[in-house]
Amino acid sequence: MRIVPQLLSAAIAAALISTPVFAAELTGTLKKIKESGTITLGHRDSSIPFSYIADGSGKPVGYSHDVQLAIVEGLKKQLDMPDLKVKYNLVTSQTRIPLVQNGTVDVECGSTTNNAERAQQVDFSVGIFEIGTRLLSKKDSPYKDFADLKGKNVVTTAGTTSERILKAMNADKQMGMNVISAKDHGEAFNMLESGRAVAFMMDDALLAGEMAKAKKPTDWAVTGTPQSYEIYGCMLRKGDPDFKKAVDDAIVGYYKSGDVNKSYAKWFQSPIPPKGLNLDFPMSKELKELIANPNDKPAPEEKPAA
Repeated sequence: MRIVPQLLSAAIAAALISTPVFAAELTGTLKKIKESGTITLGHRDSSIPFSYIADGSGKPVGYSHDVQLAIVEGLKKQLDMPDLKVKYNLVTSQTRIPLVQNGTVDVECGSTTNNAERAQQVDFSVGIFEIGTRLLSKKDSPYKDFADLKGKNVVTTAGTTSERILKAMNADKQMGMNVISAKDHGEAFNMLESGRAVAFMMDDALLAGEMAKAKKPTDWAVTGTPQSYEIYGCMLRKGDPDFKKAVDDAIVGYYKSGDVNKSYAKWFQSPIPPKGLNLDFPMSKELKELIANPNDKPAPEEKPAA
């Protein structure tokens, strides 16, 4: 009779070993995703070629969206949820942080710079891109650099680091610029294209993307001395280390597989929708280094490049 308790204990131990333990241990966003069967992805509608709407489907495409899909695949495996449903939620430069903070969006991958100020409000994944902030202007325009913009109308996008840098430059150097803050990148470029501004300041890769939508892409050029070098990351709710680890692990796996290089070639060195323009934007050595050695360090404080 004494063997029965031993057998029972062994059976219980075996059952515990063979039963997934994550269901009882999940917290935060992972628990929410597991219980709801859905993950909500925050995306942009005009951040070409990172996250944008290219057709009437309403679904995002782009380099950053490919990263999001890699995160979804990683979560499917970790949570044993092959049928995990994806819900899309449109965000703007101004709404993206609040929507992550309040739980409307689980993860936002677009063109969001990881900096010290934002890192106080949200957490960031390992970096997914590196850019420089520059200008877009007409190829035959005299406005080639920031010093040329004194007293002129200059457009940028509201809620971005470019807006902050441009306004600080205007005040510090007393340039007398009329800084116009558009609601999104698409509106900013429309103002430039219609002549309401002589230059558009934004991240160089996004400016190259805006050229893809122009009536005559060859009329435009990305120019000017970079005013900052910035790293994009995916935003997550602050203080959820298990979810951040799951997201980071998925992105690192995506990098190691080499799939990120295929995505880069697709969106930056091949014809892309909606007009089939090739951005012809080679991968920088800084981005290659970031992919080889992923980290979640915020971009340094914005300072004019040497």
